[in-house]
Amino acid sequence: MTTVSELSINTIRTLTIDSVEKAQHGHPGMPMGAAPMAYSLWKNIMNMNPQNPNWFNRDRFVLSAGHGSMLQYSLLHLAGYDLPLEELKRFRQWGSKTPGHPEFGITPGVEATTGPLGQGIPVSVGLALAERHLAETYNRDNFPIVDHYTYTICGDGDLMEGISYEAASFAGHMNLGRLIVLYDSNDTSLDGELNRSFSEDIKQRFESYQWQYLFVKDGNNIEAVENAIKEAKSEKNRPTIIEIKTTIGYGAPSIQGTSDAHSDPMGEEEVNKAKQFYNWNYKEEFYVPQEVYNDFRSIIDNGEKKENEWNQLFNQYQEKHPELADELKRIIKGDLPEDWDINLPFYTEKDKLATRASASEVLNALANNVPELVGGSADLDSSTKTKLKQFEDLNKENYAGRNIWFGVREFAMGAIANGLALHHLRPFVSTFFVFSDYLRPAIRLASLMEVPVTYLFTHDSIAVGQDGPTHQPIEQLASLRAMPGISIIRPADANETKEAWKVALTQSENPTMLVLGRQGVPTLQVTDALAAEGVRKGAYIISEAEESPEGILIAAGSEVHLALEAQEELAKDNIFVNVVSMPSWDLFEEQSLEYRETVLPSNLEKRLTIEMGSKVGWREYAGSAGSIMSIDTFGASGSGEQVVKEFGFTVENVVKHFKALL
Repeated sequence: MTTVSELSINTIRTLTIDSVEKAQHGHPGMPMGAAPMAYSLWKNIMNMNPQNPNWFNRDRFVLSAGHGSMLQYSLLHLAGYDLPLEELKRFRQWGSKTPGHPEFGITPGVEATTGPLGQGIPVSVGLALAERHLAETYNRDNFPIVDHYTYTICGDGDLMEGISYEAASFAGHMNLGRLIVLYDSNDTSLDGELNRSFSEDIKQRFESYQWQYLFVKDGNNIEAVENAIKEAKSEKNRPTIIEIKTTIGYGAPSIQGTSDAHSDPMGEEEVNKAKQFYNWNYKEEFYVPQEVYNDFRSIIDNGEKKENEWNQLFNQYQEKHPELADELKRIIKGDLPEDWDINLPFYTEKDKLATRASASEVLNALANNVPELVGGSADLDSSTKTKLKQFEDLNKENYAGRNIWFGVREFAMGAIANGLALHHLRPFVSTFFVFSDYLRPAIRLASLMEVPVTYLFTHDSIAVGQDGPTHQPIEQLASLRAMPGISIIRPADANETKEAWKVALTQSENPTMLVLGRQGVPTLQVTDALAAEGVRKGAYIISEAEESPEGILIAAGSEVHLALEAQEELAKDNIFVNVVSMPSWDLFEEQSLEYRETVLPSNLEKRLTIEMGSKVGWREYAGSAGSIMSIDTFGASGSGEQVVKEFGFTVENVVKHFKALL
């Protein structure tokens, strides 16, 4: 006789099969094999409240193997989240709540966007790290108000991705004992048998990372899976990976255990055989027996009970520790504290410093006012200057610290930051701008999820100099400006940098990137008055022509200073131009047509754009009658000043280029 647990597991499988068949697209194999482990976790282990998916102290679940999204959608529906059966029938369709891969903000109960393999693991690390940081910061004796676990299900593909190595190494180093990874070990990848490309000893690998390794030889044995998870929870000082042997496409006789089960619909004949194997005696598609809904009802009941108990505890906590409680409530809500921008540095034209240096000063001032601001660099703090000087390190001895040593793990750093942001913190991460390439996929997911991560990328141009072309960004600005959903700001001086930071901290639904220079630049007198509005609007006239202008010089970053010097030289020849500082294309594009016309009047067609990087995209602002000063080759070694000069970024060359337009 089929038990109710087996019936529930087979319902997950048949909902997956029916959804993929109806969509004629998707990945049925992973959910069919992993359904028992997911059922064990959701039904018998995790604390969550489907009636309130955002309950703060819930356990977090991330499906790193995001192609198996129907596993999560089936669970969310059965568990009572606001995901009706009709949405499962609309799997992968336009406007549905069941997109091809899990998307944060689209489907109730989905904690993170996944799909690009490997990234779910570091996001889970970030969630687990945030839990420990908040727990040590806000918990008090007898008040464990931050007290939950982070779980993820990953597959072979996740563990082949390099980011999984970076993230697992970091998690083990940080003793994140509340992180538990269920490894769906089915020995099959998309192209064929796993042994053609992967033969690692997972046990030795993860034990070398200081993880606990557990093994379940039969993934259909839900009692063994549950016992393994309970054992994992009892280990407080090490994260745990549980390798669970499964069969991909379990139950489909012709394709189970092969790569043919990985993706695509199985066809009517194979579907019927699989359902027969499951003893599934229901003819109706998308059928859920009432016994299954009853079985999953315990998740709702347990969730309501757990949340009520937590609310009572939090009320008592608030009476005993009102200031801490108010601060935590504000952080959970996502609001900034009152007076968050007071005591920021004041800059005058006497101050000459690199924008990386002024960004550091502003960051440290903000950190005193915004306790949720945490972060660090990829082993480059001495260069990127992102250390919070008045705060301790966040490490396994002190999770309440605020400086994170990510090590040389750029990609993991970016993805861990996504997890931190998903768990209410305001993370910042930093490295050289050219190395943004290493974490670009994590930046893309931050943009897709609309989470407020701040990126501080320094050494922004060929002015880096003697480190040479490997460290001199050329194409990075153009390629990142093409990414939807992220604000990119390249400030010209200390005042613009301060305002850029203020923009970043007020963004609640998208990441922000500050692209900063290493070379010292003077603080411009006018930016004290103009930068606040100008940076927020993306571009502004930083210097008007002395007489009726014949054209415009448009620049960003340190090149604004070059444009201002060229303006003076042109005026000596009775050629008058406006100078526009354009720190942010995306913020400028958000402004009204009327404002944009005031900055770049359409009647001023003689325009020269000046930036030490790729010309791609600048034609939009130069116009057909304008010209672009850019760099479209790799850089070169030499002193910063010499390299800049050799590439033609001199006052004389700017003047020459503009005169050629006349």
